[in-house]
Amino acid sequence: MKQPPRQNPYRDTWGGDLRADDAGRAVRVAGWVHRRRDHGGLIFIDLRDRSGLVQLVFHPDASGAAFAAAERLRSEHVISVGGEVVRREEANVNPNLATGGIEISVRSMNVLADAETPPFPVDEDTPVDETLRLRHRYLDLRRERMRDGLILRHEIVATMRRVLGERDFLEIETPILTRSTPEGARDFLVPSRLQPGSFYALPQSPQLFKQLLMIAGYERYFQIARCFRDEDQRADRQPEFTQLDLEMSFVEEADVIATMETVMQAVFAVGGFDVAPSPWPRVRYDDAILRYGSDRPDTRFGLEIRDVSDALRGSEFRAFESVLADGGAVRAIDAGPREMSRSELEGLNEVVRRHGGKAVAWAYVEADGSWRSPIAKFFSGVQVEAASDALDAQGGDLLLFVADRRHVAATALGALRLELGQRFGLIPPDRHDVLWMVDFPMFEYNEGESRWDPLHHPFTAPLGDLDDPGSLRSRAYDLVVDGNELGGGSIRIHTPEVQQRIFDWLGLDEDEARARFGFLLDALHYGAPPHGGIAMGIDRIVAIMGGRDSIREVIAFPKTASGADPLTDAPAPVDDRQLRELGLRSLVQAPQPS
Repeated sequence: MKQPPRQNPYRDTWGGDLRADDAGRAVRVAGWVHRRRDHGGLIFIDLRDRSGLVQLVFHPDASGAAFAAAERLRSEHVISVGGEVVRREEANVNPNLATGGIEISVRSMNVLADAETPPFPVDEDTPVDETLRLRHRYLDLRRERMRDGLILRHEIVATMRRVLGERDFLEIETPILTRSTPEGARDFLVPSRLQPGSFYALPQSPQLFKQLLMIAGYERYFQIARCFRDEDQRADRQPEFTQLDLEMSFVEEADVIATMETVMQAVFAVGGFDVAPSPWPRVRYDDAILRYGSDRPDTRFGLEIRDVSDALRGSEFRAFESVLADGGAVRAIDAGPREMSRSELEGLNEVVRRHGGKAVAWAYVEADGSWRSPIAKFFSGVQVEAASDALDAQGGDLLLFVADRRHVAATALGALRLELGQRFGLIPPDRHDVLWMVDFPMFEYNEGESRWDPLHHPFTAPLGDLDDPGSLRSRAYDLVVDGNELGGGSIRIHTPEVQQRIFDWLGLDEDEARARFGFLLDALHYGAPPHGGIAMGIDRIVAIMGGRDSIREVIAFPKTASGADPLTDAPAPVDDRQLRELGLRSLVQAPQPS
């Protein structure tokens, strides 16, 4: 805390900022009682404010009435104390505390507020039931780990604003109440009292508005945007979340990527997150799927996937041959010299089944190059040698195979690769890899529904023949760190003709497209510049940089996995009067609020 607080009756300095150079200073500090220790005539209090901890010492003689008051102090009482900063004796220095070389010899104290015993320890980083933590979030936020996460979040957002401001970006807010324009997830709807039967929607992203700002001529826009999606929750999802949103005019992919690399390099630096200097590698979608089975690959360890279809084609193993005959693939991982029991190998089947695969076949490479495996008898020596060569396998290595449709085989093995990386400790904890995913397909054919599904929002610019949706690539790009997608964006469509062709392939005729996106389509007729942008998930960035498993750990007041808020008991029913004002009636019988 570099800026000292304004002097007032409560304090004139941050306790956590005091150092040995302050010895002899008369100070007044304020905060919460973190810990209390009574050592035979001396009382020690660890005082906590936002800047950290500082030790207070109460002497029976020097502290006067404050000593008697200190005997009654308990955890989380709020106090203000005055005293002198003194150096600790060498034997009492605490090297693990920033203020460990000093303490405050207390002369006076005011108890500003008492506190009941907290429902969980605030002075310890012990596991606590998450619902209990969220119900008492104001106490949970006092814990050091939570404080550090929110401070990191502030520093990251401040860095983003600073770097973009230095590059002539304007911070412009876009509406929170807007029109429902479904883009994948469900909208949160807000009924209008003044137009009964009509609804606003909370924005899933500022996508359409930032494109309108480019058409309006602002050229470089950004905001720290609140976004809302009514979807099932996971560790890295919340119904409301925050993203850095930016858009640029007269740019190509390289311009947006270079700008974001400058921003994120500064962000990583401020958080002490050690990454290679930019420019960062660009990985094509097809290569990532083939090698890692994922469009957000974790490249910090090996176990890359190889295609062994040609090596094993023509075998007597019917499970593989039937897949190959149907145009599928046999893909495999060399897991290295890893001994696993039969039951452990069988358990790998469950991993691939969760990701659409059917089963895992396995083989151990013997010293003479042959395979020890239930499937070895179905393959010739030439086939075994060819597959082992394709995998660069050595004696003692465990080979794992999945045969299925090409994409399914890759995805299932990608999940298995991550499972093995975690199980065998192959992922280096102190290494961080950053890369760009590029050259995505524009569409994916949905065989069950006999239609083309978009892999991006429908305003992403395509590359290729507009008459052949299967061959189209998108001008999209994602930033991936340690196997996590931190954000993504694209160059946008800026002509109405191309936009309507994309809508056509998505099954949106002109009338339906106009009903949903008419204001954007109209704007495209008034001189839209080539433009593109990106959105970066701030919650996810902070969680990864702070080493947190869930974004709930870096959001001040998050929801549970079910979307509930134990602190305020939201969502909650409302009374009939409020519903009548909105022209609504609930079809669900729920208890009325008292």
